[in-house]
Amino acid sequence: MTRSDLVAELAARFTQLTQRDTEAAVTTILDAVGDALVRGHRIEIRGFGSFSVSHRPPRMGRNPRSGEAVHIPEKRVPHFKPGKALREAVDQAPKES
Repeated sequence: MTRSDLVAELAARFTQLTQRDTEAAVTTILDAVGDALVRGHRIEIRGFGSFSVSHRPPRMGRNPRSGEAVHIPEKRVPHFKPGKALREAVDQAPKES
């Protein structure tokens, strides 16, 4: 599902909202989540999951083309952990072929 699919789905569910209002709401929520993660905060949405920032320490890697050792610097990366309700809903969903 893309952002535009999400906007269309919400606009269809909530007929009192216009497409423009729905798009603004989705953009505002996603921007707020992104801004909080940039600041290093943790976001928890009950029943859905939590977003946090994980730390990856520096390490030595290999260039696959030359085999040369390469230093990979430390990174901060976003991490999503699904909530129990979401995990159970996905597990119970019918399998698609």
